[in-house]
Amino acid sequence: MKTPNYFEFFSPVKINSGEQALSTLNYELEQLHVSNPLILTNQTLDELKILDILLSCMTKIDINPRQIIKTVPNQATLETVQKASHRYRELSCDGIIALGGEAIIDTAKGVNLTISENVDDLTKLTGIETAHGDMQPFIVIPTTSGTGSEAALSAVISDSKGENSLEFMSSKLMPDLAVIDPRMTFVLPPRLTASTGVDALVHAVEAYTGLQTNPLSDAYSFAALKLIGQNLEQLVSDVNNKKLRLAMNNAALMAGIAFSNSHAGVIHAIGDACEKISEVSHGDALAVLLPHGMFYNLKFEYCRNSYQDILLALAGSEKFVNTAAEDRALMAVDAVVGILSELRFLTGIPVRLEEIGVKRSEFNLIVDKAMHNSALLNSAGNVKRSDIVTILEAAF
Repeated sequence: MKTPNYFEFFSPVKINSGEQALSTLNYELEQLHVSNPLILTNQTLDELKILDILLSCMTKIDINPRQIIKTVPNQATLETVQKASHRYRELSCDGIIALGGEAIIDTAKGVNLTISENVDDLTKLTGIETAHGDMQPFIVIPTTSGTGSEAALSAVISDSKGENSLEFMSSKLMPDLAVIDPRMTFVLPPRLTASTGVDALVHAVEAYTGLQTNPLSDAYSFAALKLIGQNLEQLVSDVNNKKLRLAMNNAALMAGIAFSNSHAGVIHAIGDACEKISEVSHGDALAVLLPHGMFYNLKFEYCRNSYQDILLALAGSEKFVNTAAEDRALMAVDAVVGILSELRFLTGIPVRLEEIGVKRSEFNLIVDKAMHNSALLNSAGNVKRSDIVTILEAAF
């Protein structure tokens, strides 16, 4: 166990997790003094009747159709935040409910920031800890099992032209309540279940191996890794299994909590750069880069020690005991490769950057973007441009 001389850990989100967890919503709304919420979601979740399940659980308040915004795009934008904030003020709403994935949750965080700080131009609040007012009551109901956004203190929102991503980071952005109900994620097909599961795996791995790890974030990361190792492959083969689905929902949540406190590393820095430069899927980029980033980290003793624990979490005690101590770190990478290979067989998730549309001609731009990512500050060693190129070439 790594024990730093000093650390901070912050996770104020109340979590209601389990079958029928949404049945607690009436009570929770009452406790938060919310009687007129603004609900943010998208058209797909409406068509899949996921929104109907939510509304059926809110029996003690009347919801005006105008309180529901179903047009949140796949990427949080300033325009959407502005329109939703206008609706919030127009209807004198007293709370926010985000039903959806990362884009919807980030949009809701932007609305909360806009309303609570009483601003019209959200760009004035970019950066770290720019929020100072009392935030609006905020509930998140995630519909994917990967991002952990429901426990994150950050939001990424694109400008009006979609050219620049604005980052907001504040403890005040975290919701008051996260409701983890497997009914909300049953509609995820095998391919998306695999992709979001790998996203959670990367969060847990990097949270456990970064320079800002601490005993509390380690506990969350290790528990998430165990759940992923025991359940992800089975869930992809049986996507309607409630027990497996809930296990992965909880894994994503715990990885998100760990990730929010001990932060990302080189894998996320390069993955984010690929997403922005090559316009590829976040989950796909991370799935391809994960083993290569871990292999790069093997040269650091700090990471090798952590990877031994990852082997135990993912592969179990028998595999751990039967592996020589000096080989355990490498076998941890092998365990991750094994998971990814099985998911490739089951769903066709990518294993090469070339498969997802990243071009070698874009490498310089990707390296430039990655080198400016704050996640590199949390990576073991002093990451150089040549290191990123090496990882990209290996993954290409």
